[in-house]
Amino acid sequence: MIVLREHIKSGDFKQFYLIYGNEPYLIKLYRDKLRDAILGNADRMNFSRFEGKDIDLKEVNAIAQTLPFFSDRRLILIENSELFKSQSDLAEILSEAPESSIFIFVEKEVDKRNKSYKFIKDKGIVSEMNTLDEKNLKLFIASLLKSSGKKITESTASYLLEKIGTEMESISNEVEKLISYTWDKDTITNKDVDEIVTGQITGKIFQMMDAIGLKQQNKALTLYYDLLSVRERPSHILYLITRHFNILLQIKDLIENGYAPAAITDKVAVPAFTVSKYISQARNFTKEQLIGALKLAADTEEQIKTGRLQEQIGTELLIIQFSSN
Repeated sequence: MIVLREHIKSGDFKQFYLIYGNEPYLIKLYRDKLRDAILGNADRMNFSRFEGKDIDLKEVNAIAQTLPFFSDRRLILIENSELFKSQSDLAEILSEAPESSIFIFVEKEVDKRNKSYKFIKDKGIVSEMNTLDEKNLKLFIASLLKSSGKKITESTASYLLEKIGTEMESISNEVEKLISYTWDKDTITNKDVDEIVTGQITGKIFQMMDAIGLKQQNKALTLYYDLLSVRERPSHILYLITRHFNILLQIKDLIENGYAPAAITDKVAVPAFTVSKYISQARNFTKEQLIGALKLAADTEEQIKTGRLQEQIGTELLIIQFSSN
């Protein structure tokens, strides 16, 4: 992130960028900042965007080989392509692209053995953006409040994190509500958090995963409907469930290999205060169940994105399947 900030500030860019990780807030933030800095005030005729795993690399190459119109740069943004998890001609396309064509890749996961990954690692910038630790999440909360002239104690920041979890988008949304609610106050208190934070989204996801693991279908669905009632998007709930299954699978594997909780915290990049909860939940699932859950979640997400399945129904069906006896 430090390198990206320097490039954005200086305007001195590399030709290739790969941004990936499990923190969508940071990924989106730096994707947009980098995109806007590269394009500047130019119109979007020199900007192309591709998304999904069925990208036509021949079309990408044709665009990359086209010189920009009335500008020094052409920007190509490629998201969620999975090109860094499988073999393709991407590395060859990038190696032959003129210097005027700049690429930004945004992915959830990568294989560091992948040829294209190695190419960008060598010729460009690779930036991994994962969940921040508790200390940095508190600094993030403080920085959001500071911009509005407000403060928060460390204990209240911890209390807020316990309420809403560690996802930065949720934190940002809830802090914005707190700022509006406490317009006449300088310092955020625990009472303010209790009165305004509707979230507990991550907390409800934890409860939902407990219910799924214990085959308590009615409870799992009730928690899902509770989240919908506070206007949480089904697609976001699906993302959180998928992310949770992924964390549980990683923790399950680490436990089986003898890792202690402190080491698991570092390996999985989750805050220390949540590890014991994850370890407890992991015992409710076999490794095969977790792998199957991730495959089903990925399939559900693809069907939703391609319009073959309505997002609320798709997420509900996934919960039903994994909470059935």
